[in-house]
Amino acid sequence: MSNDPSAPLLAKNDGSGDKHDRPHSQRSEASIASYKSRGSKRSLTGSEESTPLLSGEDNRQNYGDAPREGTARSTAASSLRSLQEGGSKKGKGSRRWPTIIALTILTIVLLIILGLGFAAPAVAERYAKEAMVFEPTDLSIDSFTSSGVRARIQGDFRMDASKVKKKAVRDLGRAGTWIARAAESKSTEVDVFLPEYGDVLLGAALLPPIVVNIRNGHTTHVDFIADLTAGDLDGIRRVANDWLDGRLGQLRVRGNADVGIKSGIFSLGTQRLSESIVFKTNQIPTMPKYSIGHLGFSDAERRGEKGMIANVSLWLTNDYPVDFQIPRFRFDILVPGCSAEQGFLTLGEAMTAEAQVKPKTDVNVDVSGFVRKLPEALITACPDTETSPIDRLLSSYIDGQETLVYVRGSRNPSKETPTWITDFMKDVIVPVPFPGHEFKDLIRNFTLADVHFGLPDPFASPNSPESKPRLSAVVKALIGLPEEIQFPIDVAQVRADSDVYYKKRKLGELDLSKWQHANSTRTIIPHEKEEGLLVQSIVKDAPLDITDDDVFADVVQALVFGGKPVILGVRARVDVETETVLGKFVVRGIPAQGKVFVKPISGGNTTFSPEVGALEILGTSKTGLKIRAKVNVTNPTEYSATVPFIDINISVNDTILGHATARDVSVVPGPNQDLAVIAVWDPSHHSGKKGAHVGSELLSQYISGYNTTLTLRTHASSIPSQPRLGTALSIFNVTIPTPKLTPPSNPNRPVRPDPPNEPATSAPHFIDDAVFHLITSTAVLTLLSPLPHTTLWITSVLATAFYNNTPIGAIEYD
Repeated sequence: MSNDPSAPLLAKNDGSGDKHDRPHSQRSEASIASYKSRGSKRSLTGSEESTPLLSGEDNRQNYGDAPREGTARSTAASSLRSLQEGGSKKGKGSRRWPTIIALTILTIVLLIILGLGFAAPAVAERYAKEAMVFEPTDLSIDSFTSSGVRARIQGDFRMDASKVKKKAVRDLGRAGTWIARAAESKSTEVDVFLPEYGDVLLGAALLPPIVVNIRNGHTTHVDFIADLTAGDLDGIRRVANDWLDGRLGQLRVRGNADVGIKSGIFSLGTQRLSESIVFKTNQIPTMPKYSIGHLGFSDAERRGEKGMIANVSLWLTNDYPVDFQIPRFRFDILVPGCSAEQGFLTLGEAMTAEAQVKPKTDVNVDVSGFVRKLPEALITACPDTETSPIDRLLSSYIDGQETLVYVRGSRNPSKETPTWITDFMKDVIVPVPFPGHEFKDLIRNFTLADVHFGLPDPFASPNSPESKPRLSAVVKALIGLPEEIQFPIDVAQVRADSDVYYKKRKLGELDLSKWQHANSTRTIIPHEKEEGLLVQSIVKDAPLDITDDDVFADVVQALVFGGKPVILGVRARVDVETETVLGKFVVRGIPAQGKVFVKPISGGNTTFSPEVGALEILGTSKTGLKIRAKVNVTNPTEYSATVPFIDINISVNDTILGHATARDVSVVPGPNQDLAVIAVWDPSHHSGKKGAHVGSELLSQYISGYNTTLTLRTHASSIPSQPRLGTALSIFNVTIPTPKLTPPSNPNRPVRPDPPNEPATSAPHFIDDAVFHLITSTAVLTLLSPLPHTTLWITSVLATAFYNNTPIGAIEYD
């Protein structure tokens, strides 16, 4: 080795030697130092790049030998030798440590990356699945394509190691992702399948390259555009139908993709990824909630066809971060038929206007529908029923119930709608809940005028309409047309089932179930300045079924003794047959409430003032008489009544003395003349000895001209077909003056005024005159018979003569 700095440490290698030719058992310190010194070439100061560190000659001489004693060492040689000795001496040798540490770290990094990528793929995959978090912030549809949509997806990606449950996986994953720092996927196509539906292809997505920071806690905002393509439409339609029918308990989705991944300069190759996700019931999206902002109906004409237009403004609830524009979409409106075999019937067609959807913002959609003349299948009653499909639809809507209508993609789609959407929707029937409109005040006024009451037919079959009281009247209903209806409407027929109430207690049921002809007139509702429809119908002989005898008794008592009108409440469900541009159809079950004002019968007292005349005795018995009479009575009310048969007890002081029967009697408001009545007078038969005594006393007072009264009362057999009605009326005692029977005047006797506080004597009496002969103990009686058509045969006479109220004699004739 030379001390000349210009002398090379090693001679130029001529390629003649090879390291494999060196002895393995011997290695010189100089050669080791020279080998190690190659990495420190630039750190040696004072040398030029063109100057060799060791000469070739010295190298050849010392290869494998110990250094020569006493040879002076150069600076370079000393440095190399100091490195060879392990750096025990401090100084310039400490500069080599950063290089060694850097090499060590790079080696470890390489080993970790290789370990994660090849040695422990399961650990890396598990860490990625559990720690990865993606929160979408915006999803917008850039445009609709012929096979799908082009969507812009934005969101935040981060790795959250705290979500990894196993500590070993968490620690190894954090270390590996910290070293790798970022990962990049190449352009990838993802296919999504539904395993539980025969691996039907749900769709495919073409994703662009994506770079994300994979260190724990670091967030990467992702913004990319992906092309989404619809898969097997028939298979997707099956899933949609199960979801709509509520049969989709859960949904398993599997995604397959070949993803090319690299981290920094290291390519991890193409990974075949397959992942399955199960969406449970509460995770599957539901139909969006919506509300109706505006609803209007009007008549119109399209392409020469008359019909009705329905304009609806909907507000849809949007809870998702999506942004896109809904194209025009045409669909059919369907209603269920009578049976599953009949399927759905087309009611009309509708089209949506274009609408813009903003993230997490309610969406306003305008829909315009057109309904032509209703087909016969919609308005024809279903088998074994009285209702048609359109009846059921309208009834539930009027009742305020949620009504289901169904929509299906139109067979004549709009040109603006992508083909794949129309192909998908043309066989998908979507139920749309339509909130009902409870028309509580649709019928503003419901009254009965010109009321006529009829008693039951006594010979009618039990529970038949003829066996019940009947009512005839003019029914008037003022219908307030909803503001949504802006088209002409007429009413042809009406019918109803009505409940009648008195003081909030149900009196009975008025059966108006038979169709009654009606006429309608447009009018302005008083005090409301709104347009309405006045409907009038004449009802004849509608049965009134009394359901509460006590309530009925209270009504009759109020009518007879109240002296003021009785107010009855009516609650009805009205069926209306309408005529519109859609044709004739029935709107059923319209709720109606009204009042019926019934005027009192007697103005507060029982001043019927009947006049009995033309008495004729039809037959006699040992204890009684059968009498026919003509009765004149004034009806002070505006109500008329028909009495087919009625039997009433005649009593005095609660003692029944006889009964009166009337048949086929019609009572009209005002005077009623010559009403035929048959009366049977038989006190002994009805009340025994007490009856005979009371009857005898009454006749004596009556014949003697005293003011007497009779009490009329119904009983259980008063109306044979309605025993409850007769019993209910029996609590009322109608007391009337005993009808006056006026005998003819005696032409031989002048009329004298009656003294005060004495029985009336000016009128003719049965005993017109009596002359007693004291010597012969005889008497001459002048009798005036009140019966113009009947001869009276007197079989016995028992008379007492009074003077100053003192009996002075008696006459007995037998």
